[in-house]
Amino acid sequence: MQKTFSIIKPDAVASGRAGQILAHLEGAGFRIVAMRMTRLSQSVAGGFYAVHKERPFYNSLVTFMMEGPVVLLALEREDAVKTLREVMGATNPANAADGTIRKLFAESIERNAIHGSDAPETAAQELAYFFTSVELNQL
Repeated sequence: MQKTFSIIKPDAVASGRAGQILAHLEGAGFRIVAMRMTRLSQSVAGGFYAVHKERPFYNSLVTFMMEGPVVLLALEREDAVKTLREVMGATNPANAADGTIRKLFAESIERNAIHGSDAPETAAQELAYFFTSVELNQL
């Protein structure tokens, strides 16, 4: 079994789609290991997306991620990272495959409903950024 990290973003929470996204993830075989709804501060959002700090979209991304509550998720299943990326769909919902979360629930390339780790190493870092080891090792 492999763990991965996901965020249901403010746009999906505000539109009342968090429950549908959670059901979609569970339907795809993911087990929710840990989950928390929170509102990201500028320092937390900025630190999480620090890898993008030099990119032109960084400030708008951080501002967007602070605009409302998000749902932080630790997910588990076989091949979790790769499978989550497939279940989420392309970053731009216009290019996402039918039935994917972004095709079903995203508004635009910027307001795309969900974040998911892109590699096992990234997943480990992102999980540790938001969850304690105790939270991640619960049955």
